[in-house]
Amino acid sequence: MIQLLSVNRALATDVHINGRRVRSAIGKRPVEGAVTVRRMGLEGDEQADLSVHGGLSKAVYAYPSEHLAFWRTVRAQAQVGLWDDPIPPGLMGENLTLAGITEDRLWVGDQLFIGGSAGAPGCVLAVSEPRFPCFKFNAAMGFKHASKMMVQSGYCGSYLGVILPGVVCAGDSVVLQPGPREVNLRDLFKSRARD
Repeated sequence: MIQLLSVNRALATDVHINGRRVRSAIGKRPVEGAVTVRRMGLEGDEQADLSVHGGLSKAVYAYPSEHLAFWRTVRAQAQVGLWDDPIPPGLMGENLTLAGITEDRLWVGDQLFIGGSAGAPGCVLAVSEPRFPCFKFNAAMGFKHASKMMVQSGYCGSYLGVILPGVVCAGDSVVLQPGPREVNLRDLFKSRARD
């Protein structure tokens, strides 16, 4: 069973990374209650650099909760967190924290049917491509090799396009509708990472 554990969003703000001021919305925070998903993403959420985030094919970013123990461990090894420090929802920059599905079980074109409970229309999202980390991810995680660790592990999460706008809420169930099953998300990530 796949479940939506957390819905996260942030507005773009100026942050200081490596001595320079940059705009970022990676600092996502959980939202209580229902959130509207529109064609270009979650209501109340922004992407700072539209050359690499956002748009129709990357409107929403989802990350599997199954990888959070890995990140807790590597953050402790990098001495930026304690061994038992939880990874808060949204720290990876994700809009949706999911349980029950990882990249190796997702294929480009798969569709996720989310929500539709309590009379509100759910939404349909389509897997479009893997996420590639940048220096802002390193800053969010608190150590300079975080991007490298994402590439090595293949724990990239998935960008999603919005097929049918609707409303989502933490706790919603998620139904996976398989697509053509031609390009696996993790294989695509590893292939692009080698290039």
